[in-house]
Amino acid sequence: MNNSTPYFSIISPVYKAEQIVSKLVESIQSIMKEIDVPYEIILVDDRSPDNSWSVIKKLSNNYPEVKSVRLSKNFGQHPAIMAGLSLAKGEWTVVMDCDLQDQPKEIIKLYNKTKEGYDLVLARRENRKDSYLKKLSSKLFSKAYGFFTDSSFDNQIANFGIYNRKVVDSILSIQDYIKFFPLFVQWVGFNAANVTVEHSKRDSGKSSYNLKKLLHLAINSLVSFSDKPLRLVVKFGLLISFGSFMSGIYLVYRYLEGKIEVAGYSSIIVSIWFLSGVIITTIGITGIYVGKIFDQSKKRPVFVIDEIV
Repeated sequence: MNNSTPYFSIISPVYKAEQIVSKLVESIQSIMKEIDVPYEIILVDDRSPDNSWSVIKKLSNNYPEVKSVRLSKNFGQHPAIMAGLSLAKGEWTVVMDCDLQDQPKEIIKLYNKTKEGYDLVLARRENRKDSYLKKLSSKLFSKAYGFFTDSSFDNQIANFGIYNRKVVDSILSIQDYIKFFPLFVQWVGFNAANVTVEHSKRDSGKSSYNLKKLLHLAINSLVSFSDKPLRLVVKFGLLISFGSFMSGIYLVYRYLEGKIEVAGYSSIIVSIWFLSGVIITTIGITGIYVGKIFDQSKKRPVFVIDEIV
C-alpha cells in the first residue's frame, strides 16, 4: 500500500479472536492485492478479555495499512463498528466480522456489484453455518421486526457489505443511543443491492452472543425503531374497555330481569387479576420507552476510544 489516501477501508470489530485475527488480515491483504487500490484495515478491539489487543497491535507494527483501535471497555459489536466507521477514510468501506465466517474473498464480488451504480451492496449469506440457536433467534427477530415496523428484514443479511462514503456519513449522522448497524443501513436508504456469498463456519472459538444478549439486542432494536408496542397496548386497552362496557350492559339487563341472584366471587377475582396484569404490562412497556428516552437525553457517547496504533 502506498501513502495516498485509502480508497478502501475494511472494518472488523474484534472480540475473543486472538487465534484468528492474523489469518483475517492475511486474507484481506491477499484479496486487496487483486483489487489493487490503496486501502486500510481498521481492527476495533471491543476490550476483548483474551490477548486480541496484543495480536492486532503487533499487526499494526508489522503492516502500515493496519490500524488498531482499542475501546475503553466492552461496548458491544455495533458500537465497535460505529467506532471503526468514525475513523474510516476510504471512498468505499467494507464491514465484516472477524471470525472468518464473512470470507474476505467475497469482497471482490461485492465491489464488482457497486460498479453497476449501487451505493451499497450487502452480502446475503447462503447456507448459513451458524448454530441452530443463532439461526432461530435471527429468524424470530426478523419476523418480529417486520411486524412491529411494518417493513421487511432479511435475516440472511447481517453486517457484511460494502458502503459508499455518503452512506457511511449518513449512518454516522444518526444520533440514536441504541446502535444496531444493519437497521441503520436499512433506514438510510440509498441505491442498494445484495449479492449471494458463501458463508463459512467459525474458524475457531464460538460466538460471544448468548440467548440473554440476543434478547437484549432484539428488545433494544425494536424499541429504538418502532412505537408499535405502545399502539398495540392502546388498542388492547380499548378492546378490553369496549368488552367491559358491553358486559356491563348485559349484566344490567340480566339484573333487571331478575336472573342474577348471587354475585360471582370467582369472576370478580379473575377480572381483577386480568386487568391488573394488563395495567402492569402497559406500565412496563411505557417504562421501557421512557427509560430509552432517558438514555438518549443524557447524550453519552456510545463508545470511547482508549488507544489507536
